[in-house]
Amino acid sequence: MGTIYIVGTPIGNLSDFSPRAVQTLREVDFIAAEDTRVTLKLLNYFDIKKPLVSYHEHNLRERGEAIIERVQNGENVAVVSDAGMPCISDPGEDIVRLAAAAGIRTVVIPGPSAAVSALCISGLVTSRFSFEGFLSTNRKNRREHLYSLQEDTHTLIFYEAPHKLLDTLKDMAAVFGEERRVSLCREMTKIHEEVFRTDFRGAIEHYTEVTPKGEFVLIVEGASPKKPPEMTLEDAVAEAKALTGEGLRATDAAKQVSAHSQFKKSEIYSALVALLSRASASESASEPDENE
Repeated sequence: MGTIYIVGTPIGNLSDFSPRAVQTLREVDFIAAEDTRVTLKLLNYFDIKKPLVSYHEHNLRERGEAIIERVQNGENVAVVSDAGMPCISDPGEDIVRLAAAAGIRTVVIPGPSAAVSALCISGLVTSRFSFEGFLSTNRKNRREHLYSLQEDTHTLIFYEAPHKLLDTLKDMAAVFGEERRVSLCREMTKIHEEVFRTDFRGAIEHYTEVTPKGEFVLIVEGASPKKPPEMTLEDAVAEAKALTGEGLRATDAAKQVSAHSQFKKSEIYSALVALLSRASASESASEPDENE
């Protein structure tokens, strides 16, 4: 049985194509390409001569099964997209599922990614992010997608074409707010690479005056985390009382609640002891006198 290689290709600058990727394309039996014309230019540049088969969103299942059959018969294939990593907003993800179901070995040959490259130079938070890919061309569906992300605190990553950019920015401003920060990264690694860091109001003003050109990656600031409602002393004492009911000592219960509230341990402890004393006195008062 052969192997499927998932090979990342340059997103603009051909110098980013790794030696390992070049070697892999030279050694496989054939290459499955999103657009064979685009991939042929890449192969010619690196003087690689291999058979090409088209593999894109309109033929992915039929062609994918044919590719799987060839690999099961011992051939090795490299799967490439027009630019960047296959399987990211790309039909390559389907062939990996087919390979997994068939028990075929898959190997990734890492390459450039427009999403991660743009994130790195966005100036926004990079520790937690959500990749959202392309938004729908249907405005209703696009708005629904954006509303589902309205309270998401992760940095959000979108791909967008120049002719749709202004409409997308206006929808994002309506859903996320005009003051939400956004970095618009266009033509990553190419001659006219540009990063425009602003907010949605500034982006809309700019691209109303300047016609958008090139492919864009939008890095959108996440929503500010909502502060939980502030706990009252009464709430803190009630929580501590519940902990004593589970067997915790009053001082330990006060310490535990103090750790996640704005109240000092001593404040909670004093109020808790007073509450427990009142409860004990009330119970004693309600018990019948045996001498009566």
